[in-house]
Amino acid sequence: MKTKKKEESFTVNGENLLKKVKELIREGNIRRITIKDKNGKDLIVLPLTVGVVGAVIAPALAAVGAVAALVTECTIAVERE
Repeated sequence: MKTKKKEESFTVNGENLLKKVKELIREGNIRRITIKDKNGKDLIVLPLTVGVVGAVIAPALAAVGAVAALVTECTIAVERE
């Protein structure tokens, strides 16, 4: 049985990027998060598998924080199960 993938996007400014990504990860039904700049270019792709927690996701969140410091506006594309 195949599961349907649902995609949605959020536009956020750099200072709210890390907060929004953490919020999405806590939801738990996310397969992939892609952060794009305002021109649509992929900056970071975070594949999230079941069981990704704590120390495993920490380096990815550090990278998201670095991107947040560099961009003024970006789009978060979320792929859900």
